[in-house]
Amino acid sequence: MKVRLPDKQREELIRQAVAALGHAYAPYSEYPVGAALLCGSGRIHDGVNVENASYPAGICAERTAAFKAVSVSDREFVAIVVASRNAASPCGICRQVLAEFGPRMVVVLVDPQGTVRRETTLHELLPDVFSQLDLN
Repeated sequence: MKVRLPDKQREELIRQAVAALGHAYAPYSEYPVGAALLCGSGRIHDGVNVENASYPAGICAERTAAFKAVSVSDREFVAIVVASRNAASPCGICRQVLAEFGPRMVVVLVDPQGTVRRETTLHELLPDVFSQLDLN
């Protein structure tokens, strides 16, 4: 069963993800990404991609938002909106990180104007997640 966000929450997440695009640091790929992550506490944590001349040293917007949330003990992820020029889906590493704290969270993909291109769940994007259960 797909969870749908209330319109007001969805609109605020979209607004914050699109606003974050302007803070991305993407001089190498020229592909800015903004994200807004809603946690169970009701707080929203934004994030941007930050690139580096040593390419592997960069970080995606989704993980920036996730790590900001976890750093203040927000460990229940409800939804994320990701904004990019073509409303791209989170990469595999980001999906795995998000699944640690919100395996059934809502994922909304928008363009820079805030137009929703896709709304899904993390479980649909990563059905066979590697989890704590696999470590036991």
